[in-house]
Amino acid sequence: MEATSRTCLKDIFGDRFKDSPEDRLCYAYDATGKEFLPDAVAYPVDAEEVRQAILLANERRFPVIPRGAGSGFSGGCLPVRGGLVLSTERMNRVLSIDPANLLAVVEPGVVTETLKEEARRFSLFYPPDPASMKFGTIGGNIAECAGGMSAVKYGVTRDYVLGLEAVLGSGEMIRTGVSTAKGVVGYDLTRMLVGSEGTLGFVTRATLRLLPLPESTGTLLALFRDNGEASRAVAGIVEARITPSAMELMDRSAIDCVRRVVALDLPEETGCALLVEVDGAPPSVASELEGVEMALRAYGAIEVRRATDGPGRERLWKLRRSISPALRKIAPVKLNEDIVVPRSALPEMMAFLSELAARERLTIVNFGHAGDGNIHVNVMISGTDSDERRRADAAVETIFRKTVDLGGTISGEHGVGISKAPFFEMEVGPLGVSVMKRLKAAFDPNGILNPGKIWLEESAVTR
Repeated sequence: MEATSRTCLKDIFGDRFKDSPEDRLCYAYDATGKEFLPDAVAYPVDAEEVRQAILLANERRFPVIPRGAGSGFSGGCLPVRGGLVLSTERMNRVLSIDPANLLAVVEPGVVTETLKEEARRFSLFYPPDPASMKFGTIGGNIAECAGGMSAVKYGVTRDYVLGLEAVLGSGEMIRTGVSTAKGVVGYDLTRMLVGSEGTLGFVTRATLRLLPLPESTGTLLALFRDNGEASRAVAGIVEARITPSAMELMDRSAIDCVRRVVALDLPEETGCALLVEVDGAPPSVASELEGVEMALRAYGAIEVRRATDGPGRERLWKLRRSISPALRKIAPVKLNEDIVVPRSALPEMMAFLSELAARERLTIVNFGHAGDGNIHVNVMISGTDSDERRRADAAVETIFRKTVDLGGTISGEHGVGISKAPFFEMEVGPLGVSVMKRLKAAFDPNGILNPGKIWLEESAVTR
């Protein structure tokens, strides 16, 4: 970035423009563990400052990288080609909660759990619940179309975004969508921006849909001897016409991983576990718990534990919540993928993952949102063994090919970013890539916003 550009940015942001090595380093990484140093960081407080920065970037041709909390697993917010990181940290206000119309209007830097707590004060509910919700932001969730455990019943972030205000890559301000329960005027530019990984526009305000808060919740933990029984039970619950609010599967590798760091009160023959949660009115919850337990036992559960009070439910969630912290005890590097397959293909995919781990002599820990067919596949490696790294990279590509062959997708909630860019065309095909590039050019003609993401080809921006 040229010195004159830095001077102009200081005029826009004042002391909220930073370019010291220390400040830049704080925005060089995300949850992937990869590092790319930006040229500078700025903290806008409103849409006008965002617009001025992007207009300047178009004039001087430097990249602008939107950034929320930096909690992404695909590298979507990494400044891979330097440039200016625009952090949403100072745009963190819940602007309104509208109980009459079940709406919230927020700035992009609002932490997801903060919005949930604000909605709860009105007995309302914002369902998306990514694992990062205690520190991840709404803007980041919109950029990556984040999901979470409740997606099986309530859907993902895009299902709750009614309208957006955004600054496009061209520097133009746009308002999309509606503030009503529905609206079908023209192309759905709101959905175009959601999940675009900050490559089309910088979201400066979002109108979000809220739901009434469920009255009660019940949880079941079912223990199975193997992955096949548990995977088939997932389909069995759906076939019983029950839609849980969460349905989380943990295979033997995940259970063994937790056993290394936490004492678990589980039968020794437990080879897979399925956590199922239902919510709604109390009579409905009671009826659905009965139906779920019948399905779990019909598919071979050796034990089913049930809880409806807070402490009891937390005990049942202990195994699931302990997996991510325990992973770090196995190996320092994890290749964290988030494939999705049709629910009916889940037994085949789980069997394939077990066979692949044995064949390639790799530790692969599998768990996740089985109700969506969304499995977090974690290939755990030392990071210092070149042969192990080669086998791990090859295994990831093999997993993606199997996923696509089964009619699935290579990412259910992490996005493409840089980590899945080499495999992007495998899923969408060359024409899909071509159409998306044409759309990118319409929103961002000079390739200013978040270059080097989603596809491998170099963008128009040069440094």
